[in-house]
Amino acid sequence: MAATNFIAVSKPLKEALKSANLLKSLKLNTLISGEPGTGRHTLAKLMMPEAPVVHGNHPDLYNLMAKHDQLVIDRFETIENYPKFFQTIQKRGIHIVAVVNGETADLHGGFFSVRITIPPLKERPEDIDPLVEKFKSEVLGMFGDEDSKDFEVEREKLDISLNAFSLRRSIVLQYLASGIGEVDLLYLNEKFLAERMERTGEVYRKLLYLYEVPLIRAGTKRYKSQLKMSKAFGLNRNTLRKKIGEWREYL
Repeated sequence: MAATNFIAVSKPLKEALKSANLLKSLKLNTLISGEPGTGRHTLAKLMMPEAPVVHGNHPDLYNLMAKHDQLVIDRFETIENYPKFFQTIQKRGIHIVAVVNGETADLHGGFFSVRITIPPLKERPEDIDPLVEKFKSEVLGMFGDEDSKDFEVEREKLDISLNAFSLRRSIVLQYLASGIGEVDLLYLNEKFLAERMERTGEVYRKLLYLYEVPLIRAGTKRYKSQLKMSKAFGLNRNTLRKKIGEWREYL
């Protein structure tokens, strides 16, 4: 179930979407809370598709309030003078949807008729697969590769720590990694290393893990045993064990 790019498979998001659709025609001030990347802004725009979006600390906030009878206010928690803001809203009869970061507790008393809290992605795993398919389609379209059947997402490598933001980023990185060549890889390594060069010495030793860790990871997947891996690497088995122990925190 989706609307305006709002993925709603899990029960909490189905309920949020149902509420949003009902509130489209009702002039009820609504507060939407949750972590970044959970779909708060998409839901707000679903409720008010024509309304301007303005940050709570934007210098033109009151000018926009004078020109519009509907507003989506992002970062609502950054508004400096709540009494003045609420008086202006009530005086001009403005209808708002406010988006805040995190939990709201008893914020702003009874001003908001409706409050919607969107849980983080880790608490609604049913929404992950449809989001993966959505972001996969986006990245293939971005690079003109819509008909590709070669790119498969490695689900165990997905990052949902920042909800949809990190999930989308991890899919983009996986896609880029699937087609990267030696020249591209050398360039990326050079850019990465150039920004991390230190003047305290031992740069080579401190950054060597960037080569050895992925090599050991790939070798472990390919050869399954340290004996086979040591032969393939041309290393003494004890040397390989030492390397694995040295970089264990990354493995």
